[in-house]
Amino acid sequence: MQKIVVKSGESISGQVQISGAKNAALALIAASLLGAGKTTFENVPKIVDIEMMLNILECLGIEVDQQINGMLTINPDSLKSLVAPYDLVKKMRASNLLIGPLLARYGRAEIALPGGCDIGSRPMDLHLKGFQAMGAEVVVEHGCVKARSRGRLRGEVVYLDFPSVGATENIMMAGTLAQGTTVIENAAKEPEIVDLANYLNSMGAKIRGAGTDVIKIDGVEELTGTHYSIIPDRIEAGTFMVAAAITAGDILIKNVIPKHLDPVSAKLREIGAEIIEEENGLRVIGRDERKATDIKTMPYPGFPTDMQPQMMALLSVSEGTSVVTENIFENRFRHVAELKRLGAKIKIEGRTAVIEGVKKLSGASVQATDLRAGAALILAGLAAEGTTEIGCVSHIIRGYENIVEKFQGLGVDIFWK
Repeated sequence: MQKIVVKSGESISGQVQISGAKNAALALIAASLLGAGKTTFENVPKIVDIEMMLNILECLGIEVDQQINGMLTINPDSLKSLVAPYDLVKKMRASNLLIGPLLARYGRAEIALPGGCDIGSRPMDLHLKGFQAMGAEVVVEHGCVKARSRGRLRGEVVYLDFPSVGATENIMMAGTLAQGTTVIENAAKEPEIVDLANYLNSMGAKIRGAGTDVIKIDGVEELTGTHYSIIPDRIEAGTFMVAAAITAGDILIKNVIPKHLDPVSAKLREIGAEIIEEENGLRVIGRDERKATDIKTMPYPGFPTDMQPQMMALLSVSEGTSVVTENIFENRFRHVAELKRLGAKIKIEGRTAVIEGVKKLSGASVQATDLRAGAALILAGLAAEGTTEIGCVSHIIRGYENIVEKFQGLGVDIFWK
């Protein structure tokens, strides 16, 4: 098993190119199954999660062709099976997004209950209730979700008890080929939802309201493959923004949509960083003096839970007392024990973490407990005296493309071991 070694140094500077959004790409890959003919995507990140999703598609008989330049072509017409096996699905959560497209286009799907990072319960109840409301028969047995419809799904009003991104995406995809109009109330508003709707509309779907809490989908008879460019990854961009802040560095972050980063930008400004929107990117300038602040994770447009660990690393070296409240995932404080090994002063009280800022962290051997925790430990290593060695890096490469090489390009002494 490889490790990532980070050595503290001077302020980092330079430019970094952000890859396509992992969470958007996974949903769009699933959605490509809805269309007749090939779809070609641009700006697809070369990461393990994408490779695993493509492995599942190939297991279903679907032809895929991923290029090193970020291009990906999918031909869903070659599909031979509607059953995704557990040995592949168990490795990633996003595999559940295949149910909606398969059910809508082929009337049947059988997907093993998925896995992913152990950051808390992410039940599929909302997904399954939506499919059932649209006329599907759904059972969960022997570790599998088995869904079937007699004829086309029917449009229905679906209210989500929580604005789940995955449930919104799955029901929206199912609604594209349903008979009549599907309405999703209390829908998720994340940029990845809007990107999925834009892609589906480019295939011939009729979706309006994406980005608001009510999405309406008028079902159509068929969709066709198309050419589409995936949005930049706002979480990767946010990670490098924190890197500039935690090192008092100066980084130009290219290929970003600044609006998607507003919650992160607001908190970084409170901490003391300067953020400048430029024509070719977002420039972040960190300061030696960093102030404490409070953060509450919320569904978009609130502060993203996927940025909470990275921000906690920054708050660990910010003067004063900060409070972080995690409202999305109950297990998303597993990185705290590892940050404390580096010298952070953090106390956990239920879903709240109280952080007393210290002047310096100190390098140590730590373990990445999940994807974003791993990113947080890299950031903490940048602010630590000495050498930080991070294990369990398989979590990190699930969602960050060439993260070591990108930090090296900014002058960081970081390498694979």
